[in-house]
Amino acid sequence: MLKLSPKFKEFILTETKRDFLEGTTAAGKTTVGIFKFMLMVAKSDIKYHVIAGADLGTVEKNVINNERGLLDQFNGLAEYYPKGQGRIGLSHIKYQTPNGEKIIYVCGYDNKARWKKVLGSQQGCVYIDEVNTADMEFLREISHRCKYMMTTSNPDSPDLLVYKEFINHSRPLKKYIKDYPEELLAELNEPEKVGWVHWYFTFYDNASLTEQDIQDKIDAVPVGTKMYKNKIQGLRGKATGLVFSIFDRRHHVITVNEAKEFIRNRSNKEQREWFEIFTSGLDTAYSTKSPDTIAMSFAGITNKGRYILLDERVYNNAEIGTPVAPSDTAKNYYDFLERNRKEWGLAKHTFIDSADAATITELNKFKREHAQCLYVFNAAYKAVKIIDRIILQLGWMNFNDNKDIQPSFLIVENCKEYVKELEKYSWKEEKDQEPEDGNDHMVNSVQYNWIPYRKKIGVIKE
Repeated sequence: MLKLSPKFKEFILTETKRDFLEGTTAAGKTTVGIFKFMLMVAKSDIKYHVIAGADLGTVEKNVINNERGLLDQFNGLAEYYPKGQGRIGLSHIKYQTPNGEKIIYVCGYDNKARWKKVLGSQQGCVYIDEVNTADMEFLREISHRCKYMMTTSNPDSPDLLVYKEFINHSRPLKKYIKDYPEELLAELNEPEKVGWVHWYFTFYDNASLTEQDIQDKIDAVPVGTKMYKNKIQGLRGKATGLVFSIFDRRHHVITVNEAKEFIRNRSNKEQREWFEIFTSGLDTAYSTKSPDTIAMSFAGITNKGRYILLDERVYNNAEIGTPVAPSDTAKNYYDFLERNRKEWGLAKHTFIDSADAATITELNKFKREHAQCLYVFNAAYKAVKIIDRIILQLGWMNFNDNKDIQPSFLIVENCKEYVKELEKYSWKEEKDQEPEDGNDHMVNSVQYNWIPYRKKIGVIKE
């Protein structure tokens, strides 16, 4: 007998066109999902339906034959014929319902020849296991041939087309928005489609798990790893290894007001930590065809060796109507620096992508023509190898949940592009100690601004 939490009860009773289930490991998504799916099949006036997964063996293991799987839950009502039966040569389930016998085809999206046969007619209900690994041609074909679809997914790279074309068009019920991690909610940003509902489940929604069961699962996965992010937090993450896998919004992101506490107040004799240095970096690229990005960063370093990224400005030549030239960037960067000088303090020394001689030239020209420009525009120091920059930053980001080790590297909540890059920037699969060339414009900009001051960061911990 299924034990259901209040959210799962609501899930079963909510009528939708599409249900997209996402979340942590052991949340009960498949167990309860297949129960609702079978209720929808029984209710449908169409005879033929589909269950699909990575391959036939995976579907049998995950959905049909496992404990509390389809055959266990619907014992006596459903019979599975893996090699077909009679006139139906494809793997299928015969399901006896009050609306007559239903046929549920079972297929893997790894076998195009088989799923092409399954898609020969209109389907009523479709269940797709681990949709994050699904063949996109299969998804596009079957989506317009069914009246109802349910998918389960394991957290995966946010760049996958399945998110953009399907899952991110769905929305949670308003009453459950508070349950969502901020970063997952932000991903559901494609135009909303009516009747497409997103469900985020965790092991706390699984009524069959005890508190000890949950704690055992949490303890089994090292904090800061990609697996912890995916399995324990239920968050999407790059398929290959994340460079900054230690990044955790709860520990590394602070509010603007919290950062303001570090502005030097000489009248406050109790103040023990304050900004001692302000610095800024600029990474540039001017292509109108690729997603090359102009990324500005502004940060403060305290007298206690704490680095805080305070502001960013990011724009893309390929996305704006009138592409900017280096001369435009010079003015934009000056305005960015001035805005932050008024809010935080003066970053006299700034550090510009040394590969971009044109922008450095324009910045120095701007300085000559504007006497009020106080800034020194330095070419970024790139002699520190990328792998060494990463090692340094990971050391500053280190923490533990007991709070006896606190990170020396923090980010103000408004720096959303940098946070996105930290959650995507990955190692190349085929290279040793080499990160990808992508999702790194703010990463580079931030590195440019701290490299000259690297010996002043994290010094208390050292």
